[in-house]
Amino acid sequence: MVHQKRDEATADETSISTQPPSYNLSQAPPVYKVGYPPQKNLTTEFTNTLRETFFHDNPLKQYKDQSGSTKFKMGLQFLFPVFDWGRTYNLSKFKGDLIAGLTIASLCIPQDIGYSKLAYLDPQYGLYSSFVPPLIYAAMGSSRDIAIGPVAVVSLLIGSLLQNEVDHEKNKEEYLCLAFTATFFAGITQAALGFLRLGFLIEFLSHAAIVGFMGGAAITIALQQLKYVLGIRNFTKETDIISVMKSVWGSVHHGWNWQTVVIGFSFLAFLLLAKYIGKRNKKYFWVPAIAPITSVILATLFVYLFRADKHGVQIVNNIKKGINPSSLHKIYFTGPFVAKGFKIGVVCGMIGLTEAVAIGRTFAAVKGYQLDGNKEMVALGTMNIVGSMTSCYVTTGSFSRSAVNFMAGCRTPVSNVVMSMVVLLTLLVITPLFKYTPNAILGSIIISAVIGLVDYEAAILIWKVDKMDFIACMGAFFGVVFKSVEIGLLIAVSISFAKILLQVTRPRTALLGNLPGTTIYRNTDQYPDARHVPGVVIVRVDSAIYFSNSNYIRERYKYKTTMFHV
Repeated sequence: MVHQKRDEATADETSISTQPPSYNLSQAPPVYKVGYPPQKNLTTEFTNTLRETFFHDNPLKQYKDQSGSTKFKMGLQFLFPVFDWGRTYNLSKFKGDLIAGLTIASLCIPQDIGYSKLAYLDPQYGLYSSFVPPLIYAAMGSSRDIAIGPVAVVSLLIGSLLQNEVDHEKNKEEYLCLAFTATFFAGITQAALGFLRLGFLIEFLSHAAIVGFMGGAAITIALQQLKYVLGIRNFTKETDIISVMKSVWGSVHHGWNWQTVVIGFSFLAFLLLAKYIGKRNKKYFWVPAIAPITSVILATLFVYLFRADKHGVQIVNNIKKGINPSSLHKIYFTGPFVAKGFKIGVVCGMIGLTEAVAIGRTFAAVKGYQLDGNKEMVALGTMNIVGSMTSCYVTTGSFSRSAVNFMAGCRTPVSNVVMSMVVLLTLLVITPLFKYTPNAILGSIIISAVIGLVDYEAAILIWKVDKMDFIACMGAFFGVVFKSVEIGLLIAVSISFAKILLQVTRPRTALLGNLPGTTIYRNTDQYPDARHVPGVVIVRVDSAIYFSNSNYIRERYKYKTTMFHV
């Protein structure tokens, strides 16, 4: 935006010369007229806008001028990438996937049992959710590194939201049906976003808000595990830090079980030490990966040999044996619970998508391949739809498992298949062995897993870069910690939208000056050597101009002009 002083009226617009400044103000500057834009067809313009918004990469271009059979094969490869990368699969790749799959299986089995408790579900449902969904994703997913299964944040979120609607103790069957209904609608939401190419909607939840939300959820999850690590039987159902700490300290004299405390904190120290070893030396990545299953085995043997369950140590008891039973008949398609299941499913589906896409993009960038976000959404949605019909609850990409999968040398999604087969073996044969597994060890495993979600380094960086983003981060964090997961999520979304509206209605404006000896104009605040052009004020608006910000831009333009008396 340019304003220039003149002695006499000139034409419509004035342009700045691209030559370095050597001005003679007694001479009139050159004048360039701006013509009228060509007439546009409104229908064509609207169609082009839609195409640019939703199909900017023109996904159907590759099908043009192809035969019917070729189009069918290409469409099949698009929906099922396994038909693409599977053609070049070989024994060398399988060796990497086999090692990675066995490694993440040793991590996922104890985690699944623990995460199901976060969702107030029986332990077998966590294992069910690591059997069927990974198989679906292996065929449809485009990421080579994501490990699929239940995750802590989504487990806590779905448990909190479901508990607000149905009590899991008084109406266990109804609670279970609502969980499957929410999972079904989470899958529908994810698949619909992918097919309709609306994946950009998840970008509205800013990275800063996600950092705060994840950190708050991690602390909430860790606090919830204190009832298992300390052996407290009468524990609050609230998730905020004040209620939890009141419940903890209120039970210190009569509610804590010293045997449970010894088991819980001893193995928590062991898990944190294993994590430290793996972090210090990447060659020992397998140490923190096998530490959880090792802890479960040792703790279970300890309880069984010394019959610690007779002395107040709470144990898992029986885990139902066998593969996933059908749950299609348990999904609500009519009645008052449909709306509740839809609401919970949409929220959990969006959070699951955000986490999975972020993880997939991170590892894709490291390995140098492209991740199709919309294809990922279709894959994640399909696996949750199928999962809801096979006794699974909402699953997504797990950061801890994906990191282990990556470090173990996975080559393709076949590592998920290997993990799934190990879980199947566990369901068919090994589940009775978990009878004497103490709840304290599961609580310790979850605490050690979620500690990494508190990313204080990212929060410090956000503070240095953008104070508004830091407010969003802290708002989400404190909302989760001091109120509830859903309130924290609402705060995160609200602040993210508020920032977008603020940036649109109050865009930044910069005063530009010429860099000496060049034809370049830069922000004078960032480039102290930039010189103002005599008689001219150049203002750059860092946003498109809309009706909502036009008055603000006009006032800023007047202010900049007044500063130099132009």
